Amino acid sequence: MTRRLEGTVALVTGASSGIGHATALELAREGASVALVGRREDRLTALATEITGTGGKALVVPADITDAQAAAEAVERTVENLGRLDTLVNNAGLMLLGPAPGADLNDWRRMIDINLMGLMYSTHAAIPHLVKAAAEAPRQVADIVNIGSLAGRSAYAMTAVYSATKFGVTGFSEALRQELAKQHVRVSVVEPGSVDTELRTHNPDAVQQYIASSLGDIERLQGQDIADTVGYIVTRPRHVAVAELLVRPTEQV
Repeated sequence: MTRRLEGTVALVTGASSGIGHATALELAREGASVALVGRREDRLTALATEITGTGGKALVVPADITDAQAAAEAVERTVENLGRLDTLVNNAGLMLLGPAPGADLNDWRRMIDINLMGLMYSTHAAIPHLVKAAAEAPRQVADIVNIGSLAGRSAYAMTAVYSATKFGVTGFSEALRQELAKQHVRVSVVEPGSVDTELRTHNPDAVQQYIASSLGDIERLQGQDIADTVGYIVTRPRHVAVAELLVRPTEQV
C-alpha cells in the first residue's frame, strides 16, 4: 500500500490514550513521522516504541499544552528534531459533565484551558511552520485537524461548559479555515459522537451512570474510527479540503 504521508511530520496532542493514541498510529502507518505530545510520558514512550517497532519514526514530547510556552516549545521541539511540520492534530481534551448550578468552577476552568486555550496555543505556534510546509513541501498542502464533538453542534443538559468549549472549537476552526485557505493550510474539525475511551471516566460515578443511561445499550465508536477519519482528511489531494465531519455511532440519535 502507498504510504501517502511519507516524508511528512505530524504532531498529535493528547497522544497518550484513546483517539490521540489511535491517530498517531494511523498517521505513522501512512508514513508520517509523529511527535507525540501529552502529559503522561510513560504512555507516550510505550506508543513511540510501538511505532518504531514497525519501522516508523516517533518523538516523545511531554508537555502540558494549557501553558502557552509549553505548547510553543512542543511545536519547536518537533520541528528541531523532525525537521518540519505538515500536520497538527489537536486532540487533547477533557469532559467533565454535571449540572451547572453548584458546579466546581475549577472544573469549568480546566475544560476551557485544555479544550479551547490549549488547542489555540498549539495552533498559534504551529501556523508559521504549516504555512512554510504548504509553500515548500512536495505535497504543497498542510493540515490542522481539530477534534471537536457532537456536543459542539448540539447542546445538552449536563454539558453546558463542555459544549461551550466545543462550540468554540468549531467556530475557531471555521474562521481559521477561511484565513488560511489561500495558503493551502487546510483546517478541519472532526465531531465524534460517543466514543469508547477513558474520557468519560474522569467524571464521578453518578455522572458516568447518567451518561450510560442516556445512551442506552448502543455500540459506541472506537478511537480507531476517529483515527480513520483523520487519516482520510489529511490524505486528500491538495485541492480537496474537508472542513467538517460529524461521526456518530449508528444507533446514537
